[in-house]
Order: sequence, then C-alpha cells, then structure tokens
Amino acid sequence: MASRPLVGLVEPSARRAAWRLPLARVTAMCIVELQKMRHDRTELYTRAIQPALWMLIFGETFSRIRAIPTGHVPYLDYLAPGILAQSALFIAIFYGIQIIWERDAGVLAKLLVTPTPRAALVTGKAFAAGVRSLAQAVAIMILSALLGVALTVNPVRWLGVVVVVMLGTAFFSCLSMTIAGIAISRDRLMGIGQAITMPLFFGSNALYPVNIMPGWLRAISRVNPLSYEVDALRNLLIGTPGHLPLDIGVLVVAAAAGIAASSALLGRLVR
Repeated sequence: MASRPLVGLVEPSARRAAWRLPLARVTAMCIVELQKMRHDRTELYTRAIQPALWMLIFGETFSRIRAIPTGHVPYLDYLAPGILAQSALFIAIFYGIQIIWERDAGVLAKLLVTPTPRAALVTGKAFAAGVRSLAQAVAIMILSALLGVALTVNPVRWLGVVVVVMLGTAFFSCLSMTIAGIAISRDRLMGIGQAITMPLFFGSNALYPVNIMPGWLRAISRVNPLSYEVDALRNLLIGTPGHLPLDIGVLVVAAAAGIAASSALLGRLVR
C-alpha cells in the first residue's frame, strides 16, 4: 500500500520521457534536413526546373487551347496545385535511397540500436522529406503567382497547405522506405520508383478532372493518395469545391499506414 504513491509518481514521468524521446528524434531529423539544404542548395534549384517546365510549357499551352474542361477555373490555376503535389511526390518517392546509403555507411545500424523506436526514426525521416517538399513548394508558388495564378491570401489556408504537403510527402517517402526494405538494393529501388512515379501522377487528378477519365482510370484515382492531396491543395489554394475533411483524413490514415509498414521492414536492411 505504501508503494502506490511512488508508482503514481514514476509512471507519468516515464510516459513523458517515452513521448519526449520520439519527438526529439523527429525534430532532430527535420533540423538535419534543413542544415543539408542550407549548405547545398543545388538540389533545390535543379528540382525546381521540372515543375517550372510543366507550368510554363504544359500549363500555358493548354490554357490557350482550352482542351481540358475545368469549369470557371483557368487551367493554369487548376494545374498549379497538381504540380505542387507532383513536385512533392518526385522528392519523396526516391527518399528510400537515403536509407540504403545510411545502411551502406553503417549509420542505420547505429540508429537501430539506440532506444529510439523505429516508428520514431521513420517518422523523423518522413517529415524531413516534408521539409524538403515545403522548400520546393515555395518556389512553385512564387512562380505560380508570377504567372497570374489566383492564390489565396488567407494565412489559415496556407497553414493547411503546409499540413497537406507534409502528410502527402510523409506517405510517399514511407512508401519509398517500404520499397527499400523489400528491394534492399539501390538499383532495384530506383527501378521500382521510376516504374510507379508516372502511373501515380497520371492516375491522379493533378492534370485533369476525375469526371473526364475513363472508368478504369477513375477507379485508380479513387484509391490514389495523390488525388486526395491534389484535391485538398486545390480547395485550399484556389478555393475550388472539395472534400477537405475527407482528403486530410485519407492522408492521415495513409501516412500512418506508411509509417507502420516502413517501420516493420526497416530491420531487413541491416540483416
């Protein structure tokens, strides 16, 4: 009976420590990613070229010929959120290569023997990928504004954009880390990543509305997390009608499932 007060004091402290450790790891991973970008901005500039080409060439051309029906929304406005989501996808889908590099350098084995849960390690890396995507998103949004896209000025909506981009990038980076746990080698991961990137992109509503898709592509779009990310970004950035709670809910579930899957397979890389 006398020990009960002591147990009551120890347990909350232990729970707080258990929460602080994963949170510290997630924060540390994001800080490391920011430091990498600060010291080497080359990747940031080169990755901005492809989205810029989509906006400048594809967007401007299809805006003139009016080939894709987007209602009362100018096609360039319609396209900008899709290109933002595409850019985040292209950054995240090859993020598993970093895991394989860390394995080859012996860093991953050292991380796995620390008290930090694997889910915390994966979450930290997933949201570090999100930090990279946000840096890319700034460049795309500046270009969109220069091209005359009518972007929102509501700061709450911009905060929502940050959340959506982070969640979408977290899922696709976890998908990449899951593939890394299955493929094991860097070359296989590159091949699988290249094989699924364009189907994910073209099988979404990034370039065209769902209602003009053939039935089989519409079915793919409905189970493609990228479609929900694009839908949420359009609603937040240019105010098109959407299903924001559903979109964010799907992205949260997808990110959680991705973290669970990649955490389960992380140990295979060091066997």
